[in-house]
Amino acid sequence: MIKYTSMFRYATLASRISREAPRRGLTTASEFVQVNEVGARDGLQNIRTFVDTDVKINLINRLSRTGLRNIDTTSFVSPKWIPQLADNREVLTRMWRNPAVSYSVLTPNLRGLESALECGIKEVQVFTAVTDSFTRNNISCNIEESLERFKPVLEMAKAHDVRVKAGLSCVVGCPYEGSVHPDKVASLSKRLVDMGIQEINLADTIGVGTPGSVDAMLKSVSQLLPPNLLALHFHDTYGQALANCVVGLDHGVRIFESSVSGLGGCPFAPGATGNVATEDLVYMLHGYGYTTGLHLEGLIEAGEYISQHLGRVNMSRVATATIAKRKRDSNTSDKTVGQGAH
Repeated sequence: MIKYTSMFRYATLASRISREAPRRGLTTASEFVQVNEVGARDGLQNIRTFVDTDVKINLINRLSRTGLRNIDTTSFVSPKWIPQLADNREVLTRMWRNPAVSYSVLTPNLRGLESALECGIKEVQVFTAVTDSFTRNNISCNIEESLERFKPVLEMAKAHDVRVKAGLSCVVGCPYEGSVHPDKVASLSKRLVDMGIQEINLADTIGVGTPGSVDAMLKSVSQLLPPNLLALHFHDTYGQALANCVVGLDHGVRIFESSVSGLGGCPFAPGATGNVATEDLVYMLHGYGYTTGLHLEGLIEAGEYISQHLGRVNMSRVATATIAKRKRDSNTSDKTVGQGAH
């Protein structure tokens, strides 16, 4: 009963947003929305049991055939901190690269960028947070020190024609400091762009955001930056991720990060659950009339593949419903054939 009540509340919210969309400026007519897949990196980094390298490569290869334009593949963070991604070089060397896909990696420092360059990567992501507490726990420095680390990375990236985006964690709430003021997110985002960052990924790292808090944050950020410089990254800890994505669309954001089967979490954010499921996000976007260039069935297959290998429940509701329907239809077909044979 609780699940049905929750779904009813969300359906009511979605319906209200849909009715208000025309007067609030939410454009949908065949407009393109880019979905960046982060399951292979952000989705796996929090899993304690080491995932076989072949499984990671197969996941990326499957995702590369779904129409995605951007896939977050791995990280050059020290294996001491993220042992799950210690096979970064092998993954990048052995995986199939679709020329239509940009494969990005996380690079915390100059050494990480050098490693990425050696692997032929042309897009990297640096990262910091809106609070000093989270930044210290995540990368062992405060915000100002993290920005200083970015400078040589940006210089080298520019020299090698590498695109740099920045992940900005805890944009609505921090596990150590609580609520975050929207203006703090806006000012730090502006500083990052002024430094030469080409895309700001605003992340609700612990999934505490609601349509109200996300709206307030984006209102503040949009006073300083245009939406084409922004991407949104929502965890679904409290079941608000899709509703928050709708708020992002309302503010003109057209890039969203997600993970197949709702993979994800953060080693340094206690209580954070997975990212918004790519399958659910794409289903919703297509329902609104947006184009994504993505093959939903392929995404469902990729999500089910990694879920089975991890021995975990597929957290995508769209995937779960689709697979259940497929099995039901197959059983019905088998019964019909059996009856005909008599």
